[in-house]
Amino acid sequence: MISQELLEILACPKCHTKLEMKEPDHLRCPHCKVLYPIVDGIPVLLIEEGKPEAAA
Repeated sequence: MISQELLEILACPKCHTKLEMKEPDHLRCPHCKVLYPIVDGIPVLLIEEGKPEAAA
C-alpha cells in the first residue's frame, strides 16, 4: 500500500498528471488511461511498464 503523502506527489511519467490508486496494486493516470504496477510496495513508473486500462 502506498502512503497518502507519496500518492500526493506521484505523477504520470508521460503527461505529468496526478496519479490515483486503482485496485491494491496499480496506479492509474486519468488522462492517459494507463495503469502502472506497484511491485513489493514500490510504484514502477516507467512508460514502457504502463498498460492501457482497457487491457488490464
